[in-house]
Amino acid sequence: MVTTAQARALTNYRKRLSKRGLARFEVLGLDSDRELVRAFARRLAENDSEAAEIRASVRTKVAPDARPKGGILAMLRSWPLADLDLSRPVVKPREIDL
Repeated sequence: MVTTAQARALTNYRKRLSKRGLARFEVLGLDSDRELVRAFARRLAENDSEAAEIRASVRTKVAPDARPKGGILAMLRSWPLADLDLSRPVVKPREIDL
């Protein structure tokens, strides 16, 4: 199978992107938001501490209810009363005269 120069160039470009930890994807949005989305993507691609803050801020605005799985279990495990010994001594039953 013969690959064209354009197909090889695209394959090489995608390999270079993946080595840098980046991916190319397409989104749909308003035409007026095009530059905003591009600037946002460029800013996040820098992957520094400020980009992490932006990510966290946007994540809380876009998906405020997205909580990591196992949160309740972790909370119960860290609860101080989880280590209580609730065992009771075995006592012989009393005899009752009826």
